[in-house]
Amino acid sequence: MKKEIKGQGAVSNIHNHFEKNKYEKSIYDDDFEEPEFKTQVQYVYSKTLVNEVKSPDLKMAYSMNPYQGCEHGCAYCYARPTHEYWGYSAGIDFERTILVKKNAPELLEKFFRKKGYKAEAIMLSGNTDCYQPIERKYKITRRLLELCLEYRHPVNILTKNALITRDIDVLKQLAEKNLVTAALSIPTINEELRRKLEPRTSSVKTKLKALEMLSQNGIPTCNGCPYDSGIEYNGNTAHSKSHSRTWCVGLRLYARAS
Repeated sequence: MKKEIKGQGAVSNIHNHFEKNKYEKSIYDDDFEEPEFKTQVQYVYSKTLVNEVKSPDLKMAYSMNPYQGCEHGCAYCYARPTHEYWGYSAGIDFERTILVKKNAPELLEKFFRKKGYKAEAIMLSGNTDCYQPIERKYKITRRLLELCLEYRHPVNILTKNALITRDIDVLKQLAEKNLVTAALSIPTINEELRRKLEPRTSSVKTKLKALEMLSQNGIPTCNGCPYDSGIEYNGNTAHSKSHSRTWCVGLRLYARAS
């Protein structure tokens, strides 16, 4: 069994189901020589950004994702298999090879200006985290929010990162027009468990502080709690402090057999 790698949810690159050939480790590979994985960035120029959500299980009309792959490295992430469509593995590749949609703002503005479009709330993001660490550098999420404000368009945010507080100035203006909700995913207040499940997300303490800051600035907030029925949490789910505009929802996770 492979040892846990600090800062990663995956310990190897599992086989891509769309690839014909499969890499098998040979007896000549040394078990103790673990490669160092650093985040690699690939720029992609998509034709579209906003996806229409047709699943009856998801109560959203549209979603958009400025990044493909996610540095947070959550062990339970349902989005991992989507990396295989790009020719990468759902394992380490998913959290260390990040595709940056540099033309995302232009695509969103084009979508807003589409003839006959009727505004409905867009989920940012429905797949990978729009506030993952790489957002500090590229600020694509912030630009998308600025466009939502400019076009008076409703947007809902889901993240595991306290970086969202960087954009309180924009979020506050959206909230004043009743155009935004912000959800922080906090599956547990057990910090040791959090490090194992989602190693590169913000700490529990920092997430709770971010939730409080957003709420204090009049931004409607939500504590989303993904949970796995195979894990005993002992009641250690997070509860937000004080504000009446903060609520909590539970999101059940289902593991896919390999």
